[in-house]
Amino acid sequence: MTRHGIPVDIRGFGRLTLGHLVLDFNGTLAVDGAVLPGVKPRLRKLGRSLHLHVVTADTFGKARASLGGVDCELHILARGDEDRAKAAYVRRLGANRVACIGNGRNDRLMLRGAALGIATIQREGAAAQALLAADIVVHDVRDALDLLLEPRRLVATLRA
Repeated sequence: MTRHGIPVDIRGFGRLTLGHLVLDFNGTLAVDGAVLPGVKPRLRKLGRSLHLHVVTADTFGKARASLGGVDCELHILARGDEDRAKAAYVRRLGANRVACIGNGRNDRLMLRGAALGIATIQREGAAAQALLAADIVVHDVRDALDLLLEPRRLVATLRA
């Protein structure tokens, strides 16, 4: 599949040419290992434009099965230093073309290093460090995915 990316010009923020979306799994896409309702259809739509990546320690061991039907790369991290591993993954993709979505303390480095970092709060809450590292904070991952599906919303939130 040829993905064309998502270009967006944001006055005072800069031009984004996103080619990849990197997502945390537990606490972001899923609660207790189960993908939240409405997430998979949004991911399938975004997968037409962006390469999707899920990086996780897979605490509940359910990521692969839960993401069935979504065209994404699943990268399961070894325990320990997950924050650095996630940030390194983003750098390997070319951080200037990456949007990231996460909620945990171990997401802070990837959120800070990406061209666009979006933190979610949701039922699990969010680490203060993740909120401070993000460009945008939303209540729910579906809201974050909708921002990427309708990039004019990014402009409205981030413009100077």
